[in-house]
Formats: sequence, structure tokens, C-alpha cells
Amino acid sequence: MWQSAGSVEDYSEDEPSTVSVGGKQIAVYLIEGAFYATAALCSHGRALLSDGYLEGEEIECPLHQGRFHIPTGRALCKPLTEDIATFDTKVEESILYVKIPEDPA
Repeated sequence: MWQSAGSVEDYSEDEPSTVSVGGKQIAVYLIEGAFYATAALCSHGRALLSDGYLEGEEIECPLHQGRFHIPTGRALCKPLTEDIATFDTKVEESILYVKIPEDPA
């Protein structure tokens, strides 16, 4: 289900943000004009990825320097052993939407 993550003007290039979308904490990235969304927390240390170091399409966890590939959520190096969830994004009428899967009943 598509959920609003606010105005595209709320986001800055190369500055990740953590937002609550559909009851989930999501990290939102604006990289070279494209929006990406991942789980907000690192799969290793439970740190907010939006507090990490962004370089290109990679985000580095602020706790243990593990890096994730933002478009795929793939864990790129140790100490990471688990990928993070990614979410589809779209922009309509200057509003960013994130597709949050429905929880199975």
C-alpha cells in the first residue's frame, strides 16, 4: 500500500532522513534526483542509518562502519551479515510515496 512520506521539499540531496511511514520507521535518501527508501535501522547494531555516512549509493552504519547498498539493501561488508529491507518510492504532485507491504493477518 502506498503511504505518504511528505513533500519532496522536506528532503535534501545527500542527507538521509528517518520518517515514520505506515507505522514503520523508514530511512529516505535523495541521491542524484532519485528517491530510495530502506529500513531505518542497521541490521547489525540497531543504529539509525540516517545518522550514518552516505557515499554514492552506499550508507555506512554510524556504529560499526558496515555498509549497505541503498537501492538493493544488500550488506556489503563485515560486520554485517543481514541485508536490510528496501521499499519502492514514487513522486506524485510533489509528494513522496513509499510502498509499505501489508502485514499478513
